[in-house]
Amino acid sequence: MDRLGSFSSDPSDKPPCRGCSSYLMEPYIKCAECGPPPFFLCLQCFTRGFEYKKHQSDHTYEIMTSDFPVLDPSWTAQEEMALLEAVMDCGFGNWQDVANQMCTKTKEECEKHYMKHFINNPLFASTLLNLKQAEEAKTADTAIPFHSADDPPRPTFDSLLSQDMAGYMPARADFIEEFDNYAEWDLRDIDFVEDDSDILHALKMAVVDIYHSRLKERQRRKKIIRDHGLINLRKFQLMERRYPKEVQDLYEAMRRFARIVGPVEHDKFIESHALEFELRREIKRLQEYRTAGITNFCSARTYDHLKKTREEERLKRTMLSEVLQYIQDSSACQQWLRRQADIDSGLSPSIPMASNSGRRSAPPLNLTGLPGTEKLNEKEKELCQMVRLVPGAYLEYKSALLNECNKQGGLRLAQARALIKIDVNKTRKIYDFLIREGYITKA
Repeated sequence: MDRLGSFSSDPSDKPPCRGCSSYLMEPYIKCAECGPPPFFLCLQCFTRGFEYKKHQSDHTYEIMTSDFPVLDPSWTAQEEMALLEAVMDCGFGNWQDVANQMCTKTKEECEKHYMKHFINNPLFASTLLNLKQAEEAKTADTAIPFHSADDPPRPTFDSLLSQDMAGYMPARADFIEEFDNYAEWDLRDIDFVEDDSDILHALKMAVVDIYHSRLKERQRRKKIIRDHGLINLRKFQLMERRYPKEVQDLYEAMRRFARIVGPVEHDKFIESHALEFELRREIKRLQEYRTAGITNFCSARTYDHLKKTREEERLKRTMLSEVLQYIQDSSACQQWLRRQADIDSGLSPSIPMASNSGRRSAPPLNLTGLPGTEKLNEKEKELCQMVRLVPGAYLEYKSALLNECNKQGGLRLAQARALIKIDVNKTRKIYDFLIREGYITKA
């Protein structure tokens, strides 16, 4: 039994004949039933029926030769290999040198064959394209092409923009203060010397390993911030606000799991739930139309208009009942009238509403012994007691509002609420107090 095979044309690349120990020249024989290592015989030893140990003359064999066409009937496999080796040695385009090294083909034949079968061949072209795409995907995270862009922002250290960006410096692509900023301090006094004992050396190596783990944690946090776009906090908050309230609550609850999945998977998850919420709301609206006996969208528009009108009338009746509730108490009635007058004139209501509902209000905050109380004047102490705010937090909020007012030349209530992430009613009272006392001005 025989089969055709192939092998390298260089004699030094092949083992010698097992019969006469001479270099093998094509064609030669390879025993298919012996090995490893492979058992080779030249044609002379094969015709003599050479047998050695387990090798018998009736074993299945393969004829190893490269004298057969592969891509072109006029080019053998040996010539194909010689062409590729010549192009590697002489360089692409040096066809005369390639032909001189091959000795069996002319310059024009080498160029035509190589361009046809190795450059313009659709099979090889698609393979090379796939290899190129795989290489680009492998180096996508490390090799980032340069694109000209605008000058990055350079916020000052104590500015509000720097605080929003968590101390990130775009021009340096790094943070002012790193996570675990003093991790390097544990290494400053470590020195490896030859006379260290084994225990001391192991202890120093353990400290270095701990430092490496802290660096890995720092890089992991940086990667999360970069991948999820958490540098620009305001942009991140604006993206959250485009969702309904229910989806925003889900967004807030699932934020802690964003570090586990990638940014694309996390966004797909939130978007899918937002779409589900919209579909449920639309289904509920259509079910409401069906319950009301509406069968077309023209009637649905009329129904929505009448529903809105009924809601406005209900709000008016609620306001009237509120008036009737407070008209029994002259003091509460005067406070309610002043409050409505302030609202109608565009001012913030400065007088708190009294309630006859029987609900007890929280007692004023006792500031005795709290840090920062000595830095407050009497009016500021009364404000902190009324809104139940510790002096340290009030001084921090006051400083932030003053800095922003000085930068902007004025401050609006919406800006104050964006700066101070506390209860909106407390923010309004602090804002009104600072305006009333002349600390800040309205924009």
